[in-house]
Amino acid sequence: MADSAETSPEMMLQFYRMLYPFKSIFTWLNQEHTPKDLFTNREFAFTLQGDVYLRYNCFSNADELKKQVCALNPTRFEIGPMYSSRPSERKLARSVKSGKLFTPLKRELVFDIDMTDYDGVRTCCTSAGICKRCWAFIANAVRVLDSALRTQFGYHQLLWVYSGRRGIHLWVSDDEAMGLTDELRRAVVGALTVIEGGKEMAKKVNVRSMSTKSHPGELPPSLWHARDEGSRMWYPLLDDQECFLSEDGWRTLLKLVPDKKIVETLEKRWEKQPGIESSKKWEELKAEVKGTGARNLAALEDIILQYTYPRLDAEVSKHRNHLLKAPFCVHPKTGRVCVPVDPNRVDNFDPDAVPTVMQLLQELDKAGEGANWEHTSLKQYVDMLDRHVVGILDDVRRRERARAVLQNGAWVLLYFRGIKVYWHFRSWKI
Repeated sequence: MADSAETSPEMMLQFYRMLYPFKSIFTWLNQEHTPKDLFTNREFAFTLQGDVYLRYNCFSNADELKKQVCALNPTRFEIGPMYSSRPSERKLARSVKSGKLFTPLKRELVFDIDMTDYDGVRTCCTSAGICKRCWAFIANAVRVLDSALRTQFGYHQLLWVYSGRRGIHLWVSDDEAMGLTDELRRAVVGALTVIEGGKEMAKKVNVRSMSTKSHPGELPPSLWHARDEGSRMWYPLLDDQECFLSEDGWRTLLKLVPDKKIVETLEKRWEKQPGIESSKKWEELKAEVKGTGARNLAALEDIILQYTYPRLDAEVSKHRNHLLKAPFCVHPKTGRVCVPVDPNRVDNFDPDAVPTVMQLLQELDKAGEGANWEHTSLKQYVDMLDRHVVGILDDVRRRERARAVLQNGAWVLLYFRGIKVYWHFRSWKI
């Protein structure tokens, strides 16, 4: 963990003045180069020294945002939704005389995955701790959730951002996602939630439909990819984490097996041989399950899902007005920057290798006068955001062209039985 000096006010002010990519953040949020409501009516919240919290700030452009951030020098700042009017004028908007409402209209669909939610299954770290070994849980969550959102919901503007300490955030900027109501956001989260129940509940995966005593029901097709990804990482996970080596670990496993006879058999065996490795215990469980019916086989799949499926903080995703830490902020406990993560290389991501404020400022000093983030190890991450923004801007231009065609009509070349036919269509409704 970084020394607290790395996030001293002096360090943070230098970071904001010389390194923070305000222009890239502006274009990402605004989805245009020219300021519009998507940025100017956007809420920003600042956490100052001493845990002073300032909400409902808004800005006209990137320069205004930078000026205020440098003036306040917050320990971090968060991003909220685009409102129906400027957040700074909310009291006027809420007044009876104005006849207006102050409501959130658009906001990225966001997700938060925190490593502490895996404390019941990881053994290498606990609480706020995280290492390359338990990052495997986060990596699998990224693969599963990224695929589900792309294939099942059709989203493709996904930005993954390391939280700076023990988790990862996801921002979905597709136009359809931006406009989701709270009710629809709850529906999306509900469709993606598999792990449910508190510490007192042993079995946390209950997703099979039409389940009976003799037949377990089918696993929904939407979870086949998650099951396959979990199966691929299963044995490396068992060898690395040894989830079932301790008595608490293997007893938790046996609570998930529905066949009492199998449970009693393995319980007696493992009590006499407490040192059996987790992967060997799993093989012994599979051997006992073999030939005993579909219900026990399904239980094995559900166990893999329970240990590997993404554990979502659902409340973060359900409401448009939820605030989430901005990318490229600095985590005050570690000094590490909240950098974007490439989902295609998430297995290679090392939280301990993420640059710190002190490291970046040292690189800046070494680069000489006039240097900026382009001369530091932050460049690769800002470039990643900029490439993501290019895709968003391309989507915006395509929508604008389609809207223009619908408004103004267009000549379209068609082929009918080998003959060229020019047809002009026009629609007055969009």
